[in-house]
Amino acid sequence: MLLQPTLDNLSRMKLFGMARAFEEQLNQPAVQTLSFEERFSLLVDREWTYREDRHLKRRLKAAKLREPACLEEIDYRPKRGLHQAVLQSLASGHWLTHHQNVIIIGPTGSGKTYLACALAHQACRLGFSTRYIRLSKLLHELQMAKADGSYSRVLARLAKLPLLILDDWGLNPLSPPERHDLLEVLEDRYDRSSTLVTSQFPISSWHETIGEPTLADAILDRLVHQAHKIILKGESMRKTRSPLTQTDQSVV
Repeated sequence: MLLQPTLDNLSRMKLFGMARAFEEQLNQPAVQTLSFEERFSLLVDREWTYREDRHLKRRLKAAKLREPACLEEIDYRPKRGLHQAVLQSLASGHWLTHHQNVIIIGPTGSGKTYLACALAHQACRLGFSTRYIRLSKLLHELQMAKADGSYSRVLARLAKLPLLILDDWGLNPLSPPERHDLLEVLEDRYDRSSTLVTSQFPISSWHETIGEPTLADAILDRLVHQAHKIILKGESMRKTRSPLTQTDQSVV
């Protein structure tokens, strides 16, 4: 039996996972005791896993997550006010398939961005494309898109994303053009996809940050009313994890 032509053909057909599994089977005598159906099933499973891994890597690269976070590493210490049952529910992806939103609120350093990236990582695992971006940077990109004529294309790309993460919501008051741009983004996504927002500030203060009351109502109506809300508490996670904090040393 000519094995190399078979391996070459598998590679030409881009069945790289199957080709590698076939080579491994040839070098494992114990596999020879399996039936043809069992061996073939192992080859197909490897190809499936190989492709899923490639797709996941591609989605994670496109997401541009700020932190390499995952739900398995979330800290559930009681003082944080984070309930494991809530995250287990979100981990199922039900909120994504039903085009719901998530709002994470907490003080500086409480782990909002990490949690957002962990939920985004899980979304990528489930097959949803996503993108992480700070709100201020997104608004700047939209202004630049208006200048170079790509505004409509940028809005269309954002609208197609199953999950958009807007980090650091409410740090600065919005200008009139920024209010309109934000409404355009959220209007295109309303009831069609999911948006995750992190903020240091309570939702009750967002009207003031957005500015014009009518636009503020429209923006928040599309974001808040179908949102799961997570309120983080406790001291800064950066402080508790800092080596200087742990050793309690000071520098004079």
